Amino acid sequence: MDMFCIEGGHAIRGSVRVEGSKNAALPILAATLAVDGKVSLSEIPQLQDVATMNALLQSMGATLEQHSDGTLVVDTTEVHTTLAPYELVRQMRASVCVLGPLLTRFGKARVSLPGGCNIGHRPIDIHLRGLAALGADIRIESGYVVAEASKLQGAEIDLNGLNGPTVTGTCNVMVAATRAKGRTVIHNAAREPEVVDLGRFLSAAGARIEGLGTSTIEIIGVEQLQSVNHCVIPDRIEAATLAIAAAITGGEVLIDNAPKAHMEAVLEILQRIGVTVEILETGLRVAAGTNYQPVEFIAEPYPGIPTDTQAQLMALLTLVPGESRITDDVFPERFMHAAELIRMGADIQVRGNSAIVRGVSCLSAAPVMASDLRASAALVLAALAANGVTVIRRVYHLNRGYRAFEDKLNRLGAKVLRVDDSPTGGSVPSSHINWNSASHADKPEDTIGDEWENCIATEF
Repeated sequence: MDMFCIEGGHAIRGSVRVEGSKNAALPILAATLAVDGKVSLSEIPQLQDVATMNALLQSMGATLEQHSDGTLVVDTTEVHTTLAPYELVRQMRASVCVLGPLLTRFGKARVSLPGGCNIGHRPIDIHLRGLAALGADIRIESGYVVAEASKLQGAEIDLNGLNGPTVTGTCNVMVAATRAKGRTVIHNAAREPEVVDLGRFLSAAGARIEGLGTSTIEIIGVEQLQSVNHCVIPDRIEAATLAIAAAITGGEVLIDNAPKAHMEAVLEILQRIGVTVEILETGLRVAAGTNYQPVEFIAEPYPGIPTDTQAQLMALLTLVPGESRITDDVFPERFMHAAELIRMGADIQVRGNSAIVRGVSCLSAAPVMASDLRASAALVLAALAANGVTVIRRVYHLNRGYRAFEDKLNRLGAKVLRVDDSPTGGSVPSSHINWNSASHADKPEDTIGDEWENCIATEF
């Protein structure tokens, strides 16, 4: 396993481009199973979760071609099995999004119950209830969801759950309904931009969908979906993470390709804290402020503040004077990163689905361990601002949602090393690392990782 060694105290400055959205790409890739023909996708991010989804599609018989211009062509015409095995599905919760596409095209599916990040109980009963309303016969056998239907039938479906609408459930039911007979109305549908992007993809393939971006989606079933070209939207979570990185390090960053319209809630909370945010034609300019203020906010479904930015905002608030309060209404148990931030000197108290954060004057380097994808990002942000060299273990979580994140940060002036984990554990003295002070601004992107790797002293 890899770990990060991060020398804090370097303000990040420069420009950086946001990748395509992971949370949009995954359900779209799954939805290719509902299409008769080839699908051409651009701005698909090269991430571990995407690789897992690609492997799942290939295991079913799909062929994938990665072109030199970055376009991914997916052909599912020769899919020969409707089995999504445990070995792949356990790695990523979004794999369950193949259930609806398989069921609507082939009339059957056998999909392992999903895995993914450890951020609390996340049942798929709402998915199954929605598919059952469309006429599917569903049962659980040996850890697999087994679904069968000779022909799905349109229906009125309510997808509201205990913690609000389900995003992946909306994706699953929406794709299933595209080829169902008649009219389907989804009430309490998720409004997230990633759901809208999936709907745009399906509509381009011939689906008849109205109400995207609202809580009520209406779908008229069609006989089949045709080949389509589609460009995935930019990743609003990566953009938010980079914005917070500028704020927490006292830096200034131009974030190209940032989906501004999808980030209004996050940008508003950053401005309330005291961060300077400028909306540009091509993205954002984010600069650290000089007088940060505490805030209270609730992570909730779109258009609210995303739960996927809760941990990163917590990292920033650890250094904001006064008392801030964070409540997560989407995943109430998603505070495992708090204990690791406390190891770095943060003052945080978790109370149920809320956390009280009292700002401290500084964070200090410590060995910490990432528990999930966004917790990894939060620990990286905290380490960028901390005094000393922080060691972050289990950064494989980060690979699921951020492509070469350390390289992007290093080009902005940070000092981040990705290295093989040592079996002895503990912190790494900065004297054991030869930090290369040369700027990365003019270096080819594909050489930066090698350069940092060569900076490690032999005793390390």
